[in-house]
Amino acid sequence: MTDVMKGIRVLEVAEHAFVPSASAVLADWGADVIKIEHAVRGDAMRGLGRTGVVDLSKGVHVLNEHSNRGKRSLGLDLGNPDGLAVLNALARGSDVFLTNKLPGTLARLKIDVADLRAQNPKIIYVRGTSFGVRGPERDRGGYDMTSFWCRAGSAASVSPAELPGVLPQPGPAWGDSMGGMTIAGGIAAALFKRERTGEPSVVDVSLLSAGAWAMSAGIALSLQTKRPWATPMPGGTGSFNPLVGIYATSDGRYLCLVMLQAAKYWTDFCAHIDRPDLARDPRFESAEKLAANASEAVVILREAFAKRTLTQWTERFQTLQGQWAPVQNTLEVAADPQVLANGYMVKVATKEGTPFELVATPVQFDEAPTPTRRAPEFNEHGDEVLAELGLDMERILELKASGAVA
Repeated sequence: MTDVMKGIRVLEVAEHAFVPSASAVLADWGADVIKIEHAVRGDAMRGLGRTGVVDLSKGVHVLNEHSNRGKRSLGLDLGNPDGLAVLNALARGSDVFLTNKLPGTLARLKIDVADLRAQNPKIIYVRGTSFGVRGPERDRGGYDMTSFWCRAGSAASVSPAELPGVLPQPGPAWGDSMGGMTIAGGIAAALFKRERTGEPSVVDVSLLSAGAWAMSAGIALSLQTKRPWATPMPGGTGSFNPLVGIYATSDGRYLCLVMLQAAKYWTDFCAHIDRPDLARDPRFESAEKLAANASEAVVILREAFAKRTLTQWTERFQTLQGQWAPVQNTLEVAADPQVLANGYMVKVATKEGTPFELVATPVQFDEAPTPTRRAPEFNEHGDEVLAELGLDMERILELKASGAVA
């Protein structure tokens, strides 16, 4: 059973990827997510395709699909009293209200906590922000590149000092997607609390808080050592462990080793690289000596790894006892047999039938891969959702004529 959120209704007033990716997870888990979009332009994410930021040459806006999978879309003008009345009616029948609007906008639109609780005292109110709901920057907006990656320490920590600049985050919606999973977990906990106590919660997650949590171990160690966490240039290794590091192969690819108990794995590892003599080498014959002579071992291992391709090492290391992984690019991840065997990729098609693939939401229930559905077209479910509120077609047409609904 993968639809663990079946029967839960989520009302979303949010754009881009951070907050919408949270409700996308809930939709994959079976929740009914009603996405409220701007009555004219829709979610700003859709505009990235129209302005050429996203490649739509194959007819698929995959970033929009990623963060809006499985939802229903209704275009509303929340500045129109009739549009707001529709939102309030939906709120009365919803379990969760989810937004990433700034505090001033929430107040202006009359959809802040007090407003929504006046409509539904039991609704769980969820805010995704850039910098949190308190402090001097509570009213500032931002993106994952600014708030999650740069502000929260990842950019500085991952960029070696030898580089002339700072590395950008590794992919689009990187921090948004991880922050979205955090929001989804918070919503699940709030639903559990309400089920047990009858009390609804206000849930807050910011890109800054999620980014700080992602770097939390490094931040803790930095406070202990009084030095900022820093990443060395590639090709190095752990200070005292040659079996922790990234090594280049003969074809210019890389293989990652993380065998924290080096002495435990050393003999088996040496056999796998065709250097059984190293296990008997006086420099490396004990854990203490291996640590003391780690730099010498690193030089030897670099030479050994440079003799075979990544594919050859991957085949050879299938029987290796220690922990390792090939360094893969995004296309290789999507085709990884282990990824496919576990259902971590899902096949989807647009409304017109154009096929594409997405990464599945990462939580599985009852050993079943989590399915997904395509994102909605703009206002695709407008009439349907309004009819569920008891509005007849005459009233729906009146709302359209007034601009309250799309």
